[in-house]
Amino acid sequence: MIIENPTILIVDDDECATHLMRTVFKRAGFEQTLQFAGDGVEAIAYLSGDGSFSDRLQYPMPTVVLLDLNMPRKNGFEVLEWIRTQPALKPLHVYVLSASSQTEDIQRCYNLGASTYLVKPTNLDGLTHQAKCILDWIKLSHFPSAA
Repeated sequence: MIIENPTILIVDDDECATHLMRTVFKRAGFEQTLQFAGDGVEAIAYLSGDGSFSDRLQYPMPTVVLLDLNMPRKNGFEVLEWIRTQPALKPLHVYVLSASSQTEDIQRCYNLGASTYLVKPTNLDGLTHQAKCILDWIKLSHFPSAA
């Protein structure tokens, strides 16, 4: 199924990073509203539809999760592990987007079930290009129907 209006959930505790992601996805041509979770606990609540995230019109299930690793309360490894234990979320595409290029982090993410691992570029143009690539991949990919 081709995704016409993908929902992207960005999980990152850094407010500057989330503002930057809004900017680069807008520059990349993404017109839908990005969804954000400020840490791992909030990401799990969003994906579970708990509390304020129960309104799926306002907080739709994501097509893709962009997951940072280093966050308070629950880190990206813990969130990824949780996602992969939820039967309804097994087909969810989780792209780890981290500043870390350490082999151990990359391997651990793939072992936990990450769809892909992307190292954050260090400049705005690189990040914008990466966002365009992510959007192109989402639009060209075939995803199972949302749960």
